[in-house]
Amino acid sequence: MATFEKGILGGFSGKVGNVVGARWRGKNVMRSLPQRGNYTPTERQEEQRQKFKTVIRFLSPISGILELYFGSPQGDKSRNNLATSYHLKNAVVSTAQGMEMDYAKVLISKGDLRGVDTGTIATGAGQTLDFGWQDNSGQGKATATDALMVVVYAPDLNLFYTNLEVATRDATTATVNLPDFMAGFDVEVWLSFNKPQTNFAAISTYMGTVTVL
Repeated sequence: MATFEKGILGGFSGKVGNVVGARWRGKNVMRSLPQRGNYTPTERQEEQRQKFKTVIRFLSPISGILELYFGSPQGDKSRNNLATSYHLKNAVVSTAQGMEMDYAKVLISKGDLRGVDTGTIATGAGQTLDFGWQDNSGQGKATATDALMVVVYAPDLNLFYTNLEVATRDATTATVNLPDFMAGFDVEVWLSFNKPQTNFAAISTYMGTVTVL
């Protein structure tokens, strides 16, 4: 792919001969048309494709959270780009059933805010999850009004429950009511803290797998 600022007719969009012109990230770009023919990817290429599909399928429903709280943009890389890169490298594994997410290594947020200390989780009747943690306000940039956020994923349903402001850090306990359709399913759970109205957050904590009652 090539970039250009000025041509005989300036920038253009669409196909001309064997090249395609477009506007991409504020620049005029040209690229050649793809070669046609029978192409068989190598085993490694196919493995990477399956990894990518698995990660994107998992992250897409929570892209809004990642865009708010996954680190800081780096040049042309958005927070979602950074999250995708991290999970491709660290949180997807090959199994006999195909590519699967390694939930213990999944991060829903990544930042310098103090995270969850001594977190606990318990299930209750009526699709409830009860959480407990230590009030570590005053450590680093942690304050009493930081918001606890909860992300719950049901793999068998491929559905998420998210709540970005469940309770304040100084509350030390909180309860969330999951949707009825999650009853009876195993779910993966993550906690983190954020500062409301900002992009400042902690590195999320994986709380494990529980069965919703």
